[in-house]
Amino acid sequence: MQTAAKLCGRQRVAVFSEFVTLGRMADAAWTFTEKNFYLAEFRGRSLAIALPAAAASSLRSLEQVLAELSGNGTRVVLLSPPGVVGGELARYGAQRPTGSGWTGPLWRQLCRHSVAALELGADDFPARCREIVLRLRLAKLVWIDPRGGLSGPDGRRLSVVDLADLERLIARDGREGRPAEDDRSALLREIRAMLAGGLPAVNVCSLERLADELFTYAGAGTFFARERYAEVRRLALDEFDAAADLMARGVEEGYLAARDQAEVDTVLGHGFGVFIEGRYLAGIGSLLPYTEHRAGEIASLYTLTRFVGEGVGAHLIRFALECAEREGYGYVFACTTSERVEGFFARHGFRCVVADEIPSEKWQGYAPERREVVRCVRYALRADASFG
Repeated sequence: MQTAAKLCGRQRVAVFSEFVTLGRMADAAWTFTEKNFYLAEFRGRSLAIALPAAAASSLRSLEQVLAELSGNGTRVVLLSPPGVVGGELARYGAQRPTGSGWTGPLWRQLCRHSVAALELGADDFPARCREIVLRLRLAKLVWIDPRGGLSGPDGRRLSVVDLADLERLIARDGREGRPAEDDRSALLREIRAMLAGGLPAVNVCSLERLADELFTYAGAGTFFARERYAEVRRLALDEFDAAADLMARGVEEGYLAARDQAEVDTVLGHGFGVFIEGRYLAGIGSLLPYTEHRAGEIASLYTLTRFVGEGVGAHLIRFALECAEREGYGYVFACTTSERVEGFFARHGFRCVVADEIPSEKWQGYAPERREVVRCVRYALRADASFG
């Protein structure tokens, strides 16, 4: 069964799960990295990068990203006013999209070099960008702004904004009467028109942080999308790479217990995840069976840092409980050394219990030093559920 729900708050699209299996088989040296995982999202697609203005010294960051995308089989259309794209980037041409015959030559240029440049009018640059990306039906627009992404009223960067959030931001800027240098209302209105017109996504970030925004979990700017829906489901085989990586991050950050290879394999085999738009992995968990006790353990529950407090964990818990009920379990339990995580489970109906109220098999081979500080929680699915 798949559980779908709209997530509350602001979230960022994190990990794309479509790898090219044959490509991996052909490349024996392939290893999982954040960058590889994100590049899989862009492979075979066409993006636009808009540069309203840029210092020549900062274009090196753009050149490096273009090299990554070009080698990945991704096509990039550079959009800028006249004179902005120069230096090494001048080799991509500076076509002006006038009349009705400019799309063919643009395509030819992209076939040759994977990158093509279009010069647009400076006075109505955002509006012209909107017209171009919607005309070409591109997968994404990355808007370069030296100020980087947007911030909320508390000063924290907004990672992901959907149309509903965007409407509030536009209204907020209008009410606050921001100084001209801080006002991005015109840009936000154009982004709203792009999303409403069918563009899947817009990123706003600085040129220096472009690679971080496109190729890392943390990102560096603001991601705009029409809407965000969470689908919770079992992990597919091609999603094990990302889930294993998130587990390793959770261990490094002290949230998850270290596991040997066999244990990791077991967790992945019983794993599930929250996917944004059906493909971006935002959090993982696993429901390990204790069949003799008719119980299940929620293990390796981990949410990308940028999603903490955004509802992903609640979706994971709900899915685990639904699975446990279908299996006929009497109760579900979890173990953690974190007081914060213990509190999270408590807010979702779990009660604190002593270690003896957990199946004894749980403690076989368990690290003694961790056993001394572990916190156990339990959720009864049946009133007559007996202790393990």
